[in-house]
Amino acid sequence: MTTVDTTRTYEGNGIAVATNGADYYVFPDPPEDPLDKMANFDHITATGNAHHLAMHLGELETTLIAGERYMCIDVTGDMTGLRYPDMLIAFDVSPAEYKRRKAYVISEQGKPPDFVLEIASPSTGDVDVGPKREDYAALSIPEYWRFDETGQFHGTRLAGDRLVDGHYEPVEIIELEDGVLQGYSEVLNLNLRWEDGELRWHDPETGRHIATFESERERANEERARADREWQSHMEQRTRADREQARADALEAELRQLRNS
Repeated sequence: MTTVDTTRTYEGNGIAVATNGADYYVFPDPPEDPLDKMANFDHITATGNAHHLAMHLGELETTLIAGERYMCIDVTGDMTGLRYPDMLIAFDVSPAEYKRRKAYVISEQGKPPDFVLEIASPSTGDVDVGPKREDYAALSIPEYWRFDETGQFHGTRLAGDRLVDGHYEPVEIIELEDGVLQGYSEVLNLNLRWEDGELRWHDPETGRHIATFESERERANEERARADREWQSHMEQRTRADREQARADALEAELRQLRNS
């Protein structure tokens, strides 16, 4: 855990702020729950979802995709009641400042995150659908999504809320073929899906999943196979042309021989 020597504290907007001599506070690591870490790893880290989203959304210098760090309105030395979402996405912010502070500080970034996602676990399920929903609405986060592999802890497998006039209204979740659930995120312009217990992200314009390590590998393999086919076709055409030229040369030689006989 990163720490700083606190030399003084002061009150600002009702929040106790701890600073060091340089007036800079680095947030501690949030508490860890093994089941939470396992759920987050299964659906965000192991799948590469955060990386895939970063590549799809672009603007890496001003787009933040992160999670499991504190989020607050202002810098505070009191972690009581602060939330640390499993994933947050924010556009037009400073990822470097988030990394330096080890927290998302709304007053510093100039805006709340645009998107927050919570992955269900036994210890957080009730909080995700209750207190966190209220807190995220109070922080004016435009969209709050919840994913539950089994539906056991959230009461539903996929749910989203969109901020309307300061309050969350449910995002429509539709059922596709084979029991796939889907909802549309306006802020990301992506369809989120629950599919066979996995969290997926689909481009509504193409209907296809955003690029992943596997799909990029398949695309590269297809490109190599296409190039090989084109080269093979080129060589076959060249071979046919050489044979035709050889036959033409042979006929011409035969004609010359007939003329001279």
